[in-house]
Amino acid sequence: RDDLVAKGLAPSSVTRVLTTIKAVINFAIQEEGIELSNPFKGLFVDKSIGPKKRMPVPLSDLERVQKQCWNVDDDLRWIVAAISDTGCRMAEIVGLSKADVRLDGDIPFISISPKPWRRLKTASSERDIPLVGSALWGITRAYQSTNSEMLFPRYNNGLYSNSNSASAALSKWLKQQTKPDCTMHSFRHSFRDRLRAVECPIELTDALGGWSTDGIGAAYGQGYSLQLKQKWLSAIVLKP
Repeated sequence: RDDLVAKGLAPSSVTRVLTTIKAVINFAIQEEGIELSNPFKGLFVDKSIGPKKRMPVPLSDLERVQKQCWNVDDDLRWIVAAISDTGCRMAEIVGLSKADVRLDGDIPFISISPKPWRRLKTASSERDIPLVGSALWGITRAYQSTNSEMLFPRYNNGLYSNSNSASAALSKWLKQQTKPDCTMHSFRHSFRDRLRAVECPIELTDALGGWSTDGIGAAYGQGYSLQLKQKWLSAIVLKP
């Protein structure tokens, strides 16, 4: 716990890691019939500590970042463009294969699903996301430019997805385009704010971003259609 806090993880992230460790030990205790109290049970995590809240990328800066992506036009900027208009996590985009991309239908989209080389953060992270704006440009450029089965082969060899390396490579560049305290994860915060601004229904916002939705009703039915998702995503696209 103290090591995770020292590394700067948020209290929620520390709790999530400890919950996994606790579950592993509980399983071993039960399977092996060990007379032992789990030492991680009830371990206190101070929720008042941790890193500063991540700030969203300001809308004016977001427009400049997207323009710079078009100007530089390389694989790193394709990743930024894709994240900026899908709200995806870095690992979700970097871990895409070409089979996850559908560009030939009426609604182009990407499928985010668990892969041997990249797991998902939560079960609700599995989703289909229509491609609009800069995301459509970035994913299309990546798809057309690689002969590999992976969409971003520089950071993905089919066995392991190295999204941390991509994030590190982009951090310095991003700070030159926007505020110093903005990170690649700030695009997810901006994405949520942009959907709020157009009054997108909260449950649909959660579905687009892969966030968990509280309540039993959220698990009923087949979820939102690509057409409806595209409608709301199109509403937040910045003008060229």
